[in-house]
Amino acid sequence: MMEDKQSAGPCASTTKPVVADVHKKITAAFTAFDYESNNTVDVREIGTIIYSLGCFPTQADLHDIIAEVEEDNTGFIALDKFLPVMTKVLLEHKFPPIPEDQLLQAFEVLDKEKKGYLVPEVLTHYLTQEGELFTQEEMDEMLTAFTDHQKNLVYYKDLISQLAADPGI
Repeated sequence: MMEDKQSAGPCASTTKPVVADVHKKITAAFTAFDYESNNTVDVREIGTIIYSLGCFPTQADLHDIIAEVEEDNTGFIALDKFLPVMTKVLLEHKFPPIPEDQLLQAFEVLDKEKKGYLVPEVLTHYLTQEGELFTQEEMDEMLTAFTDHQKNLVYYKDLISQLAADPGI
């Protein structure tokens, strides 16, 4: 029976479970930031939510998504507005992550001595001063999640494996 599911092509009977799974994943990511438990999140959390779902839009694309789902410039986004937009993004595989080998090459360029890690200050400098800029809030969140706090280092291979796309969608 397992072989039948794996070899089945896209059809109406397999679309509903896929959409339901996508909805569960989006809802779980969203509710992790719904601190008031009222099906809304602060607009500033949307980028983190979208990144956690394995999508990596540019800042311009992120602003477009926010403009589409934000409640009358209130600074809050409701799950019922976010869910259909993000479902479409995930099902259409928009904003895919950069392949792991390219990320590794980029980090290795920054790690001139090839030590396998960067100090948070160096990573912060590059990601807030060069290319598609991270905000300080985004940097703080990333460093909180990915810094080895005992050694105060960011082991970028660990970071890359955490950022790898979820093959479930």
